Amino acid sequence: MAPQPFPSFPPFAPLPRMPANPSDITEATRATLGDRPDSPCIGICSTLFDEICQGCGRTAAEVSNWVFFSDEEKRVVWDRITLEGTARRFERR
Repeated sequence: MAPQPFPSFPPFAPLPRMPANPSDITEATRATLGDRPDSPCIGICSTLFDEICQGCGRTAAEVSNWVFFSDEEKRVVWDRITLEGTARRFERR
């Protein structure tokens, strides 16, 4: 019996970048990675159903590639999701 080929998956969408106007990011938003958890994940994952995870605010590509990102790439994502503030991670209780 011949081995079955792996299914092909659609390519990931390009990673979003910082807002066009970097001055929109305040110093409070621009924390260092050492001030933040290792990952924005809060265990409420919706990337199988949503383009943007409702829990952390990252794209499916960002979630799946997080461990391969450089510190600068992680900082860009953290700054964007913090600025947007729409993910459940940022809900005030």
